[in-house]
Amino acid sequence: MEVHINENMNSERSHRAEPDFLMALMAGSAAGLAVDITLFPLDTIKTRLQSAQGFWKAGGFRGIYSGLASAATGSAPNVSFALAAAFFCTYEMVKQLGRGWVPMSFEPVIHMGAASCGEVVACLVRVPVEVVKQRAQTRPELNSWSVLKRTLKTEGIFGLYRGYLSTVIREIPFSLIQFPLWEVFKKVWSAHRGQYVDSWQSSVCGAIAGCISSGITTPLDVAKTRIMLAEKGSSTSKGHILPVLRDVWREKGLRGLFAGAVPRIMWISVGGAIFFGVYEETKSIWAYYYQRILG
Repeated sequence: MEVHINENMNSERSHRAEPDFLMALMAGSAAGLAVDITLFPLDTIKTRLQSAQGFWKAGGFRGIYSGLASAATGSAPNVSFALAAAFFCTYEMVKQLGRGWVPMSFEPVIHMGAASCGEVVACLVRVPVEVVKQRAQTRPELNSWSVLKRTLKTEGIFGLYRGYLSTVIREIPFSLIQFPLWEVFKKVWSAHRGQYVDSWQSSVCGAIAGCISSGITTPLDVAKTRIMLAEKGSSTSKGHILPVLRDVWREKGLRGLFAGAVPRIMWISVGGAIFFGVYEETKSIWAYYYQRILG
């Protein structure tokens, strides 16, 4: 029975085909764009809860779409495409390379390494967008273009990369938890049903994995937000995570370290469902037409 199931799963995988570079580009881009547009208000609420000035002074529920232009002007498709493409193309390529060198019994290690490499590359795109977006989210009176000009004028190009290291330090543990869980959940579900999971099932796996990983890594997200929003020249703006976390702990205790956890978990869980579902569906559609074109 086990052999029969494995054969069915392998057949299904070969039908769907592992994504090549272009397939990962298309799937990741479509998935990233879908999440950016639908869940932006939750991200704004999360950022304002985490800001040093407090939720209401940062804007409260006013201008809940402030900063959307930084994920849209650049523009939303282009930024989302570049970000998702940077991550998923790196993720898929490292995963494929790892499978040629690492025994399959260590497959979770491959997923962890691939996700980490993907995050390091993706952060080159993500961080400038995050800096402008979060500063606009906590200053509703300014638009994204004004924030961008102000940042470049006062801090130069390096101002756009304020918090790069803290973002990488946040994203790598997040991915080390999320992506292996996603792959394991899919594998278990596939074995249970005797064939590879459908897109909606992959999205459920992604939502559960995102819920767990986002909750655990919230303190790192708080530190990243504080660093990006800090005034130039302040001790927080230097980007050292541990001192920032100590300050938050002294100010607000455990509640401060997990500020914005609820909207973050909601955003990433629902976003994970949308992201992974769209990613798998786009992969499937792309593989189908790709195979038809090649005959």
